[in-house]
Amino acid sequence: MEIKVELNNLRTAPRKVRQVADLVRGKKALQAQTILSFTVNRSAGNVLKLLNSAVASAKHDFKLDESNLYVSSIFVNEGPKLKRWHPMSRGRAYPIQKKTSHITLVLSELIPKI
Repeated sequence: MEIKVELNNLRTAPRKVRQVADLVRGKKALQAQTILSFTVNRSAGNVLKLLNSAVASAKHDFKLDESNLYVSSIFVNEGPKLKRWHPMSRGRAYPIQKKTSHITLVLSELIPKI
């Protein structure tokens, strides 16, 4: 059984979120929650909320034990960019791209339930 959850349009650059995603890929769900709760990166809080949501869905909807779950895959894609301009002297303007991320997290069972 796989539980797939997504977080779209997170207002953080994908490069920064991928650093946090690499920490928990392949770990058990409880171990990943511990790692994320002690990580000081700002996007770790958002990934932790997403992981907690996935674990809650597995427990409530599918009656799965959380100690039997692990993060089988987590990946971060680029979302839409907010395009802004920064005014400079002499009438110039420089572009600013405010990047967003889409996070997809998949939980699977260590020992499949029949």
